[in-house]
Order: sequence, then C-alpha cells, then structure tokens
Amino acid sequence: MSVSVTLKTSMARSLDAVFSIFQYVVMIAGLLFVLGIVGFVFNASESKNEEESALPAAAVVKVPVGLPQETPADSAGNSGFKPYYAGVLDYVKRRYRVSPEAVLPVFEFAELIGRERRIDPLLILAIIGVESGFNPFAESAMGARGLMQVIPRFHMDKVPVGAGTRHLFDPAVNIRVGVYVLEEAIRRGGDLTAGLQYYAGSSDAEGGYANKVLAEKARLEKAARRNLNSSA
Repeated sequence: MSVSVTLKTSMARSLDAVFSIFQYVVMIAGLLFVLGIVGFVFNASESKNEEESALPAAAVVKVPVGLPQETPADSAGNSGFKPYYAGVLDYVKRRYRVSPEAVLPVFEFAELIGRERRIDPLLILAIIGVESGFNPFAESAMGARGLMQVIPRFHMDKVPVGAGTRHLFDPAVNIRVGVYVLEEAIRRGGDLTAGLQYYAGSSDAEGGYANKVLAEKARLEKAARRNLNSSA
C-alpha cells in the first residue's frame, strides 16, 4: 500500500515537473515570436527609409507650398474642387480636350500617390500629359500602356501582386507603377533631369524629353497660380 502511494506521489511530481517545463518552453517560444515580429517591423521600416534616402537629395521633388492637404474634390464633388487644382484642371481640359469629370480621378490619384512617394503631383500630371494626353487607354507601338505609358515587359515586377498587364489601363495602378518607374529612373540618373531621360528611355544628351516634361509642369504651375491669384 505504501509503495503504491509513493509511486503515485512520484508520478504526480514528475507530471508537475513536465508541465512546468512545458510552460517555460511555451513562454520562451512566445517571447521569441514577439521579438521576431518586432524585428521584422523594425527592419521593414528601416528598409523603407533606406529606399527613400537612396533618391538623390536634389531629385526629391517637394510638394509645392499652397497645395491643399486634402484630395482635390471634397464631399460635395466637383464643386468643392480647390482653386489650386481648379486652375490646373481648366488648363488640362483646354489643352488636351478632355472632360473634367473624366480626369478628376487622375488628379486624385496623382495627389494621393505623389504625397505618399514625395513626388510633386504636378510632375506626375506633366508626365501624363506628355506621355498619353490623359488617355488612360493609350498604347504605343512599343507596347507602352496607360496614362504614364508603362511598358509591361520591363516593369511587371512593380505591378501589384495578382494584377496582370491589363490592369495598367487602370489609372490607379498605372500611376502607382509609373511613379515607381520614375523613382527608379531618378536613382539611376542621379537627378531629376537625367531621371526623366531614363524614364523615357532617351539617349538625347540635350535632355529633350526632360525639358518637355518640365516645361509642361511649369505651365501647370502657372495655371494653378493664376487661378489662385484671380480667386484671392
């Protein structure tokens, strides 16, 4: 009888010891898991900062002073369009003969993605004007597609997972991919002018394409400022 009781007591102690060890193992595993997540988030943030800092300082395009902090249209729709953008929209409507209602989403995507990537939205709009004339379904003989004329075979690595080449006709996808291409081009070129030349795949030493885009950007800025002054 005493042997049986002793055996049961010993087994109970062994089970308690095993359970305690199991608890410690679970706690350690949980701690390692949490540390792993923290490390992943930190590394991801650090990688993003390194990627942004890789752009030459002279090539980081600042959003112009006076640009509204919100998207171009407010909850009231087109009637809430800010004066800064209204001038640009009027210019684009007249120059490219497009419907303001049709290009309004293009302005919104350019604003949103430009702020996210620290690229002047007016630069994005200038490239769109030069490349496609604000036609989201434009396609060149080389196979370049959409607003910013992205060539699928060169830039499918920048297209969102699950999206195909047809999605490059979607303004939101096209502008995002186009801005990624522009950022890559600026890093390769070392400054904005050379980056624009890389973007177009141009070997023109005089920077003809870059000058064309920057001249269009200057016209957009002039239209924006003129409208602001007239509404003041």
